[in-house]
Formats: sequence, structure tokens, C-alpha cells
Amino acid sequence: MFNHAIAFVLATLAPKNDEKGATAVEYGLLVALIAAVIVAIVATLGGQVQAGFATVSGAL
Repeated sequence: MFNHAIAFVLATLAPKNDEKGATAVEYGLLVALIAAVIVAIVATLGGQVQAGFATVSGAL
């Protein structure tokens, strides 16, 4: 009987292999990284794209 109680306590206290939270955090970090890259590209190339559209618009 005592062995069953110890087994129950150990099973209750043992860490579970629930990785759903870790996966959600990883996806969140991936989305944040992609958003940061998009913002950096737009900030870097925004002026050049605007100038290109202005040139095309002026030529029309």
C-alpha cells in the first residue's frame, strides 16, 4: 500500500511533457522576427520606392 502511495505522489509531481505553451511562444517569436524584418525593409527601401513611383507618375 505504501508503495502505491509513493508511486502516486511521484507521478503527480513528475513534470508533464506538455510542450503546447513552448510551441506557441516559438511561433510568436517567429512572427515577431518576420514583422521586424518587414519593418526594416520598408524603412530602408521606402524612399526609393516612393521616388520610383513619383518618376513613373510624372512620366505619365
